Amino acid sequence: MTNESSEKTGIKKAIAVMSGKGGVGKSTITGWIAVELNKRGFKVGILDGDITGPSIPKLFGVGAKKPYQSEEGLFPVETATGIKIMSLNLLIDSEDSPVIWRGPLLANTVKQFYTDVVWGDLDYLLVDLPPGTGDVPLTVMQSFPVDGMVIVSSPQDLVHMIVKKSVNMVKKLDLPILGVIENMSYLECPGCKKLINVFGASDIEEVTKGIGVDLLGKLPIDPEMAELCDEGRLEVYGAINGSMKDIVDRIEGKLGGER
Repeated sequence: MTNESSEKTGIKKAIAVMSGKGGVGKSTITGWIAVELNKRGFKVGILDGDITGPSIPKLFGVGAKKPYQSEEGLFPVETATGIKIMSLNLLIDSEDSPVIWRGPLLANTVKQFYTDVVWGDLDYLLVDLPPGTGDVPLTVMQSFPVDGMVIVSSPQDLVHMIVKKSVNMVKKLDLPILGVIENMSYLECPGCKKLINVFGASDIEEVTKGIGVDLLGKLPIDPEMAELCDEGRLEVYGAINGSMKDIVDRIEGKLGGER
């Protein structure tokens, strides 16, 4: 495997976040991890690799900003708390304009977002991959110096089957898997505090054990979070019952994060 890096970057660790299918909250979790790492004093960036369905700028409320172009290259935009972001949605005229490109062009664009963008010094770069195991995830895994993969799932058996495909892909490419995060695992009743399994009882512990990967944690459905994401205020959202803090603790521990 050949890794390519850019002279414009000083990126210490790169984490790719993937899911076998869409709709499991992969981009939101990418944002959460970035926010938590940023709170801990790390310099963090997010490369939005989901070219045809980019949502990172919306989550952080930076859709109206434009990257700065200079002789050095393209500079990412920054969020309210200083997280650097590069996304195709920041380069097009309207955020709801469709991107009708074939696979190779999508993959090359993501590659350029790594090599040609002036990221500066970062402790962590989070790469939000498109769902599935197509051209873009393959390009990232083969071309980027990825230090670890995070795989996002939800409780349905169908999703678990697709998670296994993602895990098998990463293993074939001989990349480290940091673990699986199960999103939308349950809903806590605001009145009685009972945990409701909206998508049925989870067996993610058995699934991850069976495929030989770690379970990083489970995250609940949270209406407040959904509302803040719609408003572009993900950064003001607190930790979900401490779950995200625990997850980032585990990620840091596996990567040996140092300030």
